[in-house]
Amino acid sequence: MSEEFYKVDPTPRSSWRLAVLMGANSRTYKFALGDALLQVAASGRTEVLLDELTVPYAMSLLRHMEQAPQAAQSSATAKTDFLKIAEREAAESRRLGRPTEALVRAAAKNMPGMVMQKFHNLGKGSQVPHRFYELEGSARERIVRFSPELRQVALSEQTGLLQGELEARWNIVESSFATDINRTLLQEGVAVDLQAMKVLDKRRRRAITGVKEAVIGFQHGLCLICGHVLGPNDEYAIDHVFPWSLMDRMGWQGPDLDSVWNLAPAHVPCNLAKSNRLPYEVELSRLAQRNEAIMHSPHPLRKTLQLTLQNGTNRRIVPGGWPYFIRSVLALITT
Repeated sequence: MSEEFYKVDPTPRSSWRLAVLMGANSRTYKFALGDALLQVAASGRTEVLLDELTVPYAMSLLRHMEQAPQAAQSSATAKTDFLKIAEREAAESRRLGRPTEALVRAAAKNMPGMVMQKFHNLGKGSQVPHRFYELEGSARERIVRFSPELRQVALSEQTGLLQGELEARWNIVESSFATDINRTLLQEGVAVDLQAMKVLDKRRRRAITGVKEAVIGFQHGLCLICGHVLGPNDEYAIDHVFPWSLMDRMGWQGPDLDSVWNLAPAHVPCNLAKSNRLPYEVELSRLAQRNEAIMHSPHPLRKTLQLTLQNGTNRRIVPGGWPYFIRSVLALITT
């Protein structure tokens, strides 16, 4: 699936999205590194000392540690564990507005092996098509050299979208780590509050992130209707690809159209022009591709879509995946 996702937009942006959206997550270090890389590379720098990069890295982690756990329950929790050190240094770091020296040292020790060697990995021995940095120098003075591809990503028209996607993915993953809602998210997936346009934990109705931010990366930052980029100044809407009005039909037997599988960011003018019409062929194809991409991301978005695809009697995934499922919904409407 990573190859198919990349073929749609064979650019460094797609490589970045593969790393952020589809890599496995037992901790959130990758997101903190990604956030730090975007921040520093956006300044135009081509290299930075590792000790300098530890500052935005550590501060991003501290910001999220206030909200939810940053590691799966099975992760190590020894006193020398980086997250334990971050917990001990959190209050003083926040007071100072920067990481303490102890936290900087711990981050510099943690980052090379725990996250920088793994950022480009997709699992099963594969890596994203582009590299975004190289770590060079001696143990005393490590240098992070940014690749042209990272600078292209950090300075692109979609940088704001990429930052929002990273933050959304981070929120989703850390929510799945939280003790009280972990089982619900992994077993039941997420719900959507259409009024607030938020993705929610089903049990607590707790907002996790925005619908747009949660899914836009899986459709390459493009409007599902016209296929053009959702720019930083564009107004967007969340489109029901199969119109919501179909559920007003007497005895509607189809799937829930208010679920993630049928919701897609689109330009406001495109959404208004589409109104309640049925989706065109190209829109159905884009929706199937987007949903197939989500199916290769970690929980809980994947679980949410799996539940939609499952047969109600034997709980098996519908053969043919999303292209078949979407065709079956269309057939239900038009026959």
